[in-house]
Amino acid sequence: MTENYTNEEQLKDKEKLLLNITRYASIFSVVFFLVCIFLLNVRNIIPYIFLGYALINILNNYLHTHHKILASTYAVALILGLATSLSITLLSGGINSPFIFTLGLLLFTGYMVTKNYRKVYAVITFLLIIAIYGLSYLEIFKAPNLIPDDSRELFALSSILFTVLLAGGTIIKSLVTLQDDLYAAKYKLEVRNLEKDTFLKEVHHRVKNNLQTVSSLLSLQSRSTDDDRTKGILKSSQNRVISMAMVHEMLYMREDLSKIPYRSYVQELSEYLIKSLKGADNKVTLNIDIADIELGIDTAIPLGLLINEAITNSLKYGIKDDLEGEIDISIKKEDASNYVLNIGDNGEGYTEDTAMKKSHSLGLKLIHNLARQLKGTITRDASKKGTNYIVTFREIEHQTFPTMA
Repeated sequence: MTENYTNEEQLKDKEKLLLNITRYASIFSVVFFLVCIFLLNVRNIIPYIFLGYALINILNNYLHTHHKILASTYAVALILGLATSLSITLLSGGINSPFIFTLGLLLFTGYMVTKNYRKVYAVITFLLIIAIYGLSYLEIFKAPNLIPDDSRELFALSSILFTVLLAGGTIIKSLVTLQDDLYAAKYKLEVRNLEKDTFLKEVHHRVKNNLQTVSSLLSLQSRSTDDDRTKGILKSSQNRVISMAMVHEMLYMREDLSKIPYRSYVQELSEYLIKSLKGADNKVTLNIDIADIELGIDTAIPLGLLINEAITNSLKYGIKDDLEGEIDISIKKEDASNYVLNIGDNGEGYTEDTAMKKSHSLGLKLIHNLARQLKGTITRDASKKGTNYIVTFREIEHQTFPTMA
């Protein structure tokens, strides 16, 4: 919505710029026509070229109010201006004509107000000026000078004033106004983006606080029961909530609100889980091999939950009690959107019969469902000691309502 509005405003600014330039150019051309006839005693074709330019320009602007096709209005105005300036230059001395400065002004104007064909217009104007000089220098074409001798100095002054007035009174003024409008629009857009970023930061901060509140409630609930199984369920739920809260906390702390550096997230999550389940004085070694990968929230959260479940299973069933053990986590990027996660431990592992029994547990169900949500696959790596998994997954684009069902 904002982008469409901005494009519409830019189109209106360009339309206003073009109509102002052509309107004032027409007025100055009529004035120059009168000056030529009554002051300079120029009664040949030159003043009527000025008059014809003014009338066609007025007609072009009038037609634009009906068809509203800015490109065609641009084309007619620029071609008409170029043809008029070239004709008067050739009829008033060629390369020595003072009106040649208007060709330079048109070159500047055309380059500023056109977009798709600005280079073409600039090259054509430049080549025409060079051609006028070349033809005159090689004496292939001798440009006539239809301005009477006693009026040439006054014609030169009038031509320069015409160029200065056209440039200072209309073109430069309109361009400066357009530039000011663009700066104002840019400033408003920057303020809007800053407000949006601030709002998003606040949202992530509040979500993180709310998840931490849920975690605290689960912790309080676990203290009110003596059943070890219930305590374990509540603790697992608490860890899952914290794994999500960490993502929102990292997004809140970053300038880029779209992605988080995943290595630091996995490091923080893994260290928290090890201390939470094994205590501060544990004998678990954590090996992390993750490059500078940044993932969006729709990938980071389900992948974080999957890593949480895998590490939790390793700490509960692989590395038992206070024994030594290692947990290995690596993420490699295969291409633009595909990744491979290797995660596991060097603990006791389990047999296929045990795997069948465990397959009905919530943790393993979550791991498989999360892998499916990440549009990936999960297989057990039997070549390594302990319990290890190979998970392929994709970068997930933004989803309004992600689900693990």
